Amino acid sequence: MASVSPSAATESDSKKSVKDLTLVFCRRTKRSSDIGSEGGGGGGSSGDSDDDAKEILLGMKKRGFGEGKWNGFGGKVESGESVEEAAKRELMEEAGVTARELSLRGRLIFHVPSYPSVMRVHVYEAVSFEGEPEESEEMRPRWFRIRDLPLKEMWADDEHWMPLFLEGKSFRGEFHFSDEQTILRHVLEAVTPQEMMQVVLREHGMDAKRQCT
Repeated sequence: MASVSPSAATESDSKKSVKDLTLVFCRRTKRSSDIGSEGGGGGGSSGDSDDDAKEILLGMKKRGFGEGKWNGFGGKVESGESVEEAAKRELMEEAGVTARELSLRGRLIFHVPSYPSVMRVHVYEAVSFEGEPEESEEMRPRWFRIRDLPLKEMWADDEHWMPLFLEGKSFRGEFHFSDEQTILRHVLEAVTPQEMMQVVLREHGMDAKRQCT
């Protein structure tokens, strides 16, 4: 795979700044007595069981960029906060869930003509979390069985990298869109946690080491 870098942007993208964003997913394994019931539990951690028991928390975007799509929870990094701090804050603000521990799983770069910046998205898994998911002004959370992901109502890139995420792999990639629905081209690869750390260190410096733990 070719090197993944913002410099691979189109000519119009070369005039755009790079904006760091976060995206957080919570997963859980339901007890066998709960399988088939709807709604969210009050906390959990990642785990492995049969497919009916594995669930992921998504949120329906109610307004703004990505409105009408199911996605993870996240947003921009505010001045003075680390990417990981931003990820925890956004998860709390959008879903009412507290991340006790985050693991950086992916780094994706997106070029979307309608968006004013090149988006550099840091994908996290909340490997330990607590709290009952609650609807916010921006997102309506819902637990989905892994095998029943609403891919037709998610961003088009999700079907490419989500399998790597669900397999517990680290990954990086870059996607060029012609509009908010259509991917022109993309590159994607699985990487080791050590390689992921090197990617983040190149982009954010030594202060980013803890993002990759």
